[in-house]
Amino acid sequence: MNKYVLLLLMIMAAVVYNFQDFVGGTRSSNILRVGVECDHVPYNWQEDIASESNFPLKDMPGFYAEGYDVQMAALIANELGMTIEFRKISFDELIPALNRNEIDAIFSGMVDTEERRAFISFTKPYQDRPVEYAILVHRKSRYANAWRLKDFSGARIAAQKGSRFDTVIDQIEGVQHMTPLESQAAILVELSELKIDGTVVNYDSALSYERTHPDFRAIRFQKDEGFSLGFTGLCAGIRKSDQKLIDDMNRVIESIPLRQRLRIMDKVVAAAFEHM
Repeated sequence: MNKYVLLLLMIMAAVVYNFQDFVGGTRSSNILRVGVECDHVPYNWQEDIASESNFPLKDMPGFYAEGYDVQMAALIANELGMTIEFRKISFDELIPALNRNEIDAIFSGMVDTEERRAFISFTKPYQDRPVEYAILVHRKSRYANAWRLKDFSGARIAAQKGSRFDTVIDQIEGVQHMTPLESQAAILVELSELKIDGTVVNYDSALSYERTHPDFRAIRFQKDEGFSLGFTGLCAGIRKSDQKLIDDMNRVIESIPLRQRLRIMDKVVAAAFEHM
């Protein structure tokens, strides 16, 4: 066979092989690119000092990702024999980034909802218990002693733009649903200045903020007095076309003992307290 014809056939085979790797937005390497918001203690946050447990943020020299989402993503990637890479992306851009093939997975306090399933798929929950929402308030607020959702009638409640937190606010009858803000950090500033009466967050996050901000208080609700969520725990978001990655991750997630998940949460809560 003419050597030029052979060379052409080899090039065409390589192109076809690479196309098959990329078609539908599937992965083509052993690097797991993870999108994380880095704005929700204790699940994910950003640090500017390297430690034994945090991970560098891609294209952000001197900054690192830490938190429960980060540690679980790293554990799962390690079990799959993959190199992990974290990229900081705003919460409402995570799903678009996944479908643009800029990342391979979302580990960022995300829950499996019917609305999101229209765009991506989810792994099984990697959190140790069902998600629980609370309202974080200022201790000087007249809502500081509330214990039921109905107690927040008339309250000015805000949450992060594009988050599930913002969608449940209207479950409070008579609430003043404030314009959502871009980041959790901005919301905490509003709360500290009493410009809002409260914000909806994960209960674990509310406890962390309460520990690090003496003026804040986490309001936890009894089972029948709180938000109706319709989902369970935190899941990794994966492209619909990447079913093998979903299957592989589910296998690893199911193998992680509850005690190990609890130890990871205890460690990141302690790290968050030191960081704040």
